[in-house]
Amino acid sequence: MGDAGLVAVAAAIAVGLLGIVVPVLPGTVLVAVAALVWAVVEGGQAWLFFAGTAVLLAAGQVAMYLLPGRRMTRAGVRGSTLALGGLLGIVGFFAIPVVGLPLGFVLGVFLTELVRTTGAARARRAWSATVTALKGVGLSVAIEATAALLATGVWVVGALTLR
Repeated sequence: MGDAGLVAVAAAIAVGLLGIVVPVLPGTVLVAVAALVWAVVEGGQAWLFFAGTAVLLAAGQVAMYLLPGRRMTRAGVRGSTLALGGLLGIVGFFAIPVVGLPLGFVLGVFLTELVRTTGAARARRAWSATVTALKGVGLSVAIEATAALLATGVWVVGALTLR
């Protein structure tokens, strides 16, 4: 692969890394596809480096769903609460571009928990669940970003080694 091809792959990976933080782009998928294109063009030992990136990205995907999910379950945040928060986040994304997604998610989780809980401390419990959900989302993003950065490192080592 020539220099232009490497720059194109690196740009796609960079966009993928950005997509992990900005949920409009399919971050992990872009990183994986860019590494796959590189491996197809390079051939030979490039497949070993691609396998390393694929394993890291897959492990990151599994961990980003399991670890925060367990924490939220232990804290009493239901899956339905997260689903409704996500749904309101999507509506918010289209209603108020960019900032509507996180605002809609927070509002959705808070309102769902407010309706679900009873008693004098309803608002406090609903806000506690919202904070727990936000921490879970943050942990999920951190796990996915770490896996993608490690996978990018494997690709960089492969690209430099096979040059």
